[in-house]
Amino acid sequence: MPGIIKERLFTPGPTPLLMEGQARTLTAALHHRTEAFRKLMRETIENLKYFFNTKSDVLIVTSSGTGAMEGSFANLLSPGERVLIGAAGKFGERWVELAAGFGIEAVKVEAPYGQPLAMDEMGARLKNDGPFRAVFVQATESSTGVSHDVQTLAALVRQYPETCLVVDAITGLGTTDLRPDEWGLDIVVGGSQKALMIPPGLAFACVSEKAWKQMEKSKLPRYYFDLARERKNQAKGESSWTPATTLVVALHATLNYIRQIGRENLIANAATLAESTRAAAKALGLKLFAAASPANALTAVCAPEGMDSGSIVTELRSRFGAIVANGQGSMRGKIFRLAHLGYFDAPDLFALLAALEIVLSRLGHRVELGSGVRAAQEIYLAHADGKVEGGESKVQSQVQRS
Repeated sequence: MPGIIKERLFTPGPTPLLMEGQARTLTAALHHRTEAFRKLMRETIENLKYFFNTKSDVLIVTSSGTGAMEGSFANLLSPGERVLIGAAGKFGERWVELAAGFGIEAVKVEAPYGQPLAMDEMGARLKNDGPFRAVFVQATESSTGVSHDVQTLAALVRQYPETCLVVDAITGLGTTDLRPDEWGLDIVVGGSQKALMIPPGLAFACVSEKAWKQMEKSKLPRYYFDLARERKNQAKGESSWTPATTLVVALHATLNYIRQIGRENLIANAATLAESTRAAAKALGLKLFAAASPANALTAVCAPEGMDSGSIVTELRSRFGAIVANGQGSMRGKIFRLAHLGYFDAPDLFALLAALEIVLSRLGHRVELGSGVRAAQEIYLAHADGKVEGGESKVQSQVQRS
């Protein structure tokens, strides 16, 4: 057993931290009621708009992503109103739990774990079971590795002027082509510990004018997550409550980095890593859990028959320091999840796949060592040589280790 084992995160949140962001937090001594912080806050919000691909307001909230999810409920709805929820995993179910917590009637469209939501069923429910004040969905269901067709759903919801579409894009942002303004996404929720490459503690809400108008009529109680109050204060570079100043400073640095490499290239990087991982899994005789509509943010892989995925997770960590995610809830022991969002590059992936091959072999799954890595390398080379649309991601060449 080697004497040195470095721990490396390969989980879909928290994700590896950008070094520039880490360094900035060490020197962050700004008071949040100073002009220096207000200037930094305004610049950060403008860069968040670039990251979200929007001209609408983007608000920063000190909380986990679930705080912004709760805020979207509290600010949009009134007692007695109804909502439509698409649920196909643990985070889709969180929307259902939020509805129950606020006493809001929810009509559910469900899909089995590992399968995407059926948009024709969502459309039928909108037509036949409404009216609904809002529709809630995930862009990427990170508990299963599934991507939902948000663009098609947005086109369906646009037919109903009094209905807002709320998208949990906590793992979708920075990994998926999302166009809030063009498609009509009324609230888009994000989180700091995903593609933005900083620690947990900040949540974000991109809010359309349609949603702001609906909020004026909302009657649900709210205090900390009062988005209208945040809008007023953040326009001045302030927040309603004491913000996580060090995280805002780190976010300022990571958004400058994303500006430098380009949002599209950040997304392309995740897409290349995801495609490479899917090819590697198949080469190793492993089944993809979300084969029908796989996400770029992460890949969910089924454990070999008769093997507990927890054994794979444990062996990767103890032998190689590679921290991957087990399945959640009923999927625990059945799948493991490898992340691609944020500060990951091709060498990260090649090393993880090589470690996975050894772990699988040690646990009794027949593996031709190098076969998974080779499959991933071939996908990478196809992108680098321009044989697939998009070519080489600039992130692959610009992410530096030091």
